[in-house]
Amino acid sequence: MTTGAPPPTYPARPRRSRLRTFLPLGIAAWLVLEIWLLTVVADVTGGLAVFLLLVAGLVLGSVVIKRAGRRAFQALNEAVQRGGTPVGGGGNGLMMLGGLLIMLPGLISDALGLVLLIPPVQKALSRYAERTFDRKLREATPGSFGDAFQQARIHRPDGKVVQGEVIRDEPGDAPQGPRPPLTG
Repeated sequence: MTTGAPPPTYPARPRRSRLRTFLPLGIAAWLVLEIWLLTVVADVTGGLAVFLLLVAGLVLGSVVIKRAGRRAFQALNEAVQRGGTPVGGGGNGLMMLGGLLIMLPGLISDALGLVLLIPPVQKALSRYAERTFDRKLREATPGSFGDAFQQARIHRPDGKVVQGEVIRDEPGDAPQGPRPPLTG
């Protein structure tokens, strides 16, 4: 029996991004490669040498993260005293990421972490990340997080950007009822 009504159309399933599709496979391949490389090095040099290498990576990574954290905190303190924004935050973030990669057990992660500690690499990656972030903000669709971020920016005549929000008290917005007494 037919009713003449068209069959219902269900919303199409959203397409998965490439990152969500291949990231788990990439992580699994990276872990297998790290384990394989550690066993190869352990066969050549011995288990004690690999153990000492992993402990040295843990210690070096924690020192790098601690140093980068101190530099970031110092830059933040100087910026607060100046009344501006911190300078060089991307380098400290990449240094912390490098320290974290060095702390992870494995030789490939150690090599990547050491590469991230090289200042020209940090500058290049910081510039690339900043350009990508700015491009994503410009391409923001209405209602997205990037759109909200752009709307929250206030531009001053001298070109500086001030983060903030404008709040107006309307006559009808006043709270009804007595206010509690101020103490203090």
